[in-house]
Amino acid sequence: MSLLTPQSGDIPLPVPGPISEPYWQGCREGVLRFQRCLDCGAPTHTPALLCAACASLSLEWVDSSGRGEIYSWTRVWRPVTPAFVTPYVPIIVTMEEGWNMLSNLVGCEDDAVAIGQSVEVVFHKSGGADNIVLPYFQRA
Repeated sequence: MSLLTPQSGDIPLPVPGPISEPYWQGCREGVLRFQRCLDCGAPTHTPALLCAACASLSLEWVDSSGRGEIYSWTRVWRPVTPAFVTPYVPIIVTMEEGWNMLSNLVGCEDDAVAIGQSVEVVFHKSGGADNIVLPYFQRA
């Protein structure tokens, strides 16, 4: 068993752009944000220009509760790059607002994870000097 912690090495980091900047600004403020379509109400997590459900251009940024449950997970022992410390547990979280998000579980042992488990977002500054704050999840 190993305690799951946020990655702190020289991991690949996102490069915010005009579409995703509100999301990353929310992370810096400790708020998880997603987009909702003003026409059909569909939520989406991956920042987009148009709604994936109805192709509307009317999307707004909404603050999430930051709570959800684990939909799926895996334990990684062989990282994609040596910068990642293993083990780590990628999870897909179904958020209370009805959208899914891929992240990592932290703050518990690597064998203390289960589908349906309640989780909540926690934010950790990346090791780089680029002001990126990453959303992770811990058991609620």
